[in-house]
Amino acid sequence: MLKPLRWPRFWLGLWWLAIAVTITVCLIPPPPLDLPPNSDKVEHFLAYFVLAGAAVQIYRTRAALLWAAAGLVGLGIGIEFLQAALTDNRMADAMDALANSIGVIAGMALAFTPLRDLLLRLRG
Repeated sequence: MLKPLRWPRFWLGLWWLAIAVTITVCLIPPPPLDLPPNSDKVEHFLAYFVLAGAAVQIYRTRAALLWAAAGLVGLGIGIEFLQAALTDNRMADAMDALANSIGVIAGMALAFTPLRDLLLRLRG
């Protein structure tokens, strides 16, 4: 299921840590930044692009990648529900969930490029 990386458990653990950090950042109060309207959609896209792209680097089989993609899309949608249910300073936004999902699709698309084995080539 995992690619023959030099330290596969390290990379897998780092990926899961990144997921935990993403969940935490999405549920804590947002920092008081003066950003343009809807610029957070770029942040959502990039976060999930990186998570999905990292899965492409770690997982070898198509089935594992499909499970990772489905899990990340589910996570992105679930976090929106959790923000509405558990926080007073955040709200659910369907456009955030959409940006997350598009980021997952774009990150998974790396599997069809030479970048799919970047970590292997870097002796990861």
